Amino acid sequence: MGYSKQINSFIQLFKMAVKGGEENFTEGSINRAIFLLSVPMILEMAMESVFAVVDIFFVSRLNNSDAVAVIGLTESLLALVYSLAWGVSMGATALVARRVGEKDPESAAVAGVQAILVGVVSSVLISVSGLFFHKELLRLMGASESVIQVGSGFTFWMLTGNITIMMLFLINGIFRGAGNAAIAMRALWLANLINIVLDPIFIFGFGPVPAFGVEGAAISTNIGRGIGVAFQIYYLFFGKSIVKMNTRNFKIDWKIIVQVLKVSAGSTGQFLISSASWVFLARIISHFGSAAMAGYTIAIRVIVFTILPSWGMANAAATLVGQNLGAGQPERAEKSVWKTGLYNMVFLGFVMVIFLFLSAPILRFFSSDETVIANGTQCLQIVAFGYLFYGYGMVITQSFNGAGDTKTPTLLNFFGFWCFQIPLAYLLAIRLDFGPNGVYSAIAIAESAIALAGIYIFRMGKWKTIKV
Repeated sequence: MGYSKQINSFIQLFKMAVKGGEENFTEGSINRAIFLLSVPMILEMAMESVFAVVDIFFVSRLNNSDAVAVIGLTESLLALVYSLAWGVSMGATALVARRVGEKDPESAAVAGVQAILVGVVSSVLISVSGLFFHKELLRLMGASESVIQVGSGFTFWMLTGNITIMMLFLINGIFRGAGNAAIAMRALWLANLINIVLDPIFIFGFGPVPAFGVEGAAISTNIGRGIGVAFQIYYLFFGKSIVKMNTRNFKIDWKIIVQVLKVSAGSTGQFLISSASWVFLARIISHFGSAAMAGYTIAIRVIVFTILPSWGMANAAATLVGQNLGAGQPERAEKSVWKTGLYNMVFLGFVMVIFLFLSAPILRFFSSDETVIANGTQCLQIVAFGYLFYGYGMVITQSFNGAGDTKTPTLLNFFGFWCFQIPLAYLLAIRLDFGPNGVYSAIAIAESAIALAGIYIFRMGKWKTIKV
């Protein structure tokens, strides 16, 4: 009877998490708070990773390694966009969460509006670069002329349509700061559903729609994300929300914009540093040909599919830290982080075991080319060795951000990725002639080292005194 009651209680709590609603998580059970925030955030991040998996699934059906390779190269460029989007969204989350913790929803809404304005201006500048220089950017990444001929249209659409990425991340950051992770999850559900339906239509053609090939994947993804953004905006203005936007707060406030930029700068910097390292790693991998690049691209998509849900738990920790510091409860904030980190480590440990034993069957779902599968298998298995440390490390990193301490993770990323990972990858892959395996090993080693350093600094507790 007791066991049945526990199951029923779990189901009810799960329904509550998915249904959502903005909450103040500064009191009550920490485990309950972690669960209510993590479930929708995990599902939200899983939905973001579905974009990558769906695109690569359908494009791989073209049986053209150049088409798959251009997705990998473009994603490396887009990593810079993701970094900016993540950074500004983390700034929005930190400011909104702190204002919600202080029970000042009007100021939370104003902060959210200024973050949106920053995101719009940034995305326009990126669109201009994609409009005029998409082919040159691919050449800079080491793409062959055949890759550019096959897939430059994909790069064009993804860069010029980056505002859909920017707004999805940024507005969801506002929802997360308000404690309403469920609405962020629903926006991505809608966007993914549209993308899943449109992807095969635009890639292979259907009825009056011609076959656009790999370019069609970018078109359908932008349409799907655009509809998701429209849903977000509707909810911000007309939904039941603590953070309510209207014509009064939708105006430029330079003081708050500076505050958003100040908090976001560190977050953006750390993600830019991390993402730029992936650009360099992709450049090293391209040295070994299209098959190696295709295997790496598919493997990274699979890794992203597992890592993004973990970012959901990490984002839950960031919200808990922000709200509890705003409420003057630093010890509760710290306890929330350690518990969330443990749960995340257990989850990624389970994923690690799957990758070690089932990598090849997973990759055969995306490709029938044995050379591509062999490269992807090696990537999954080697990178997986860093998952246990990474599970804790990513929670710690986001917790610094949630506290408004963006300097610490920025420095960790700079030294960990640029001063350690990239030189190590070049040394192992090129100088010592380990090939792509050298890059994969460098990823696992560097991620583990960054996680251990982050845990050490977090225990010092200086993040508890940050003012935002």
